[in-house]
Amino acid sequence: GRSDYPNQVNNVLGFPFIFRGALDVRATKINEEMKLAAVKALAQLAKTPVPDIVNIAYSDDNLTFSPKYIIPKPLDPRLLSTVAPAVAKAAMDSGVAQIAITDWEAYSIELNNRLGLDNQLMRVLGNKARLDPKRIVFAEADNIKILKAAQIAYDEGIALPILLGDEKKIRDIAAASHIDIEDMPIIDPRSDEAEPYRKQYADIFFQKRHRKGVNKYESLKMMKDRNYYGCMMVETGEADGMISGLTRNYAATIRPALQVIGTETGVKKIAGMYLLLTKKGPLFLADTTVNFNPTAEELADIVLIVAKEIRNFNLTPRIAMLSYSNFGSSDSPEAKLVAEARDIVKKKNPSLVIDGEMQASMPFNKKILKDNYPFSELVDQDVNT
Repeated sequence: GRSDYPNQVNNVLGFPFIFRGALDVRATKINEEMKLAAVKALAQLAKTPVPDIVNIAYSDDNLTFSPKYIIPKPLDPRLLSTVAPAVAKAAMDSGVAQIAITDWEAYSIELNNRLGLDNQLMRVLGNKARLDPKRIVFAEADNIKILKAAQIAYDEGIALPILLGDEKKIRDIAAASHIDIEDMPIIDPRSDEAEPYRKQYADIFFQKRHRKGVNKYESLKMMKDRNYYGCMMVETGEADGMISGLTRNYAATIRPALQVIGTETGVKKIAGMYLLLTKKGPLFLADTTVNFNPTAEELADIVLIVAKEIRNFNLTPRIAMLSYSNFGSSDSPEAKLVAEARDIVKKKNPSLVIDGEMQASMPFNKKILKDNYPFSELVDQDVNT
């Protein structure tokens, strides 16, 4: 049961998952076929991108299939949902199972639920994405985390990655880390091959920005920037979306999107939204990235576009407007501004469940909220925003 060396097989890595698969089909015994299925599942898992949670636990930035990593680490959260189904299937195929599993996806979800790992929101999004995978530009493809994300997105069928950056550098990183990118197009915006597209994109960009301080030469030069090039691919229909911002500051990432693609019709203020996946469900936070010192009207506009986006997740927004004040306990201008923004939102969208101003702990302590502020719209509500 000890693990003193890399790749040492131990009880933790095998027995629990073999037993789980055997028990779930009421196997009469554990045979060689089931043990071999576990071995093969472990071997296959070792060749897939390692989750960051495992890298962090073992103080390694990049665990990859290599002489020092030929079997998964015991803390890998994917072990149960990978090995147990393989063992259960082998038991069924070899005739020692007393009950049959017919829905393997449901079984995998059930296993993750037992560990508290399943997240319905991400599952729904993944299923939706698989129905119509979009062409997604990964603008920072010379980063190992981005390449891992691209491989996972491709392997799971949720996106068709397009990699931007120096092709040799990208391929070298992928080869060194055993990341499979063979089926992904690689475009270097600075290359000679990309010059016709740079010129085409520069002409379009110049038409958009020629009266906003950008000249023709600058337009062409800017198309060598991967963020501008990627946004222009989206604007011209060569791609459906772009992911960027891991290695560059926020302004340098969002500015090209605003200048090239722009905002949705009717949107006065853009906003940044974070999604936290918690055991109690998803939690949306906004605005977390763009606006500082918004007016009440601007804050109300932000609320409305955030609520619209949350509905795109097939969720009903239930919104708490935060402050250091609870329902008028402070008469400071900042607290009054939040309360005013809430009133503006209710006038524009009376059916939206929203209340405030309130301190951040209040919407999550239902008893205190109900006892002290029984008039609040958020009483007995599961706040998610």
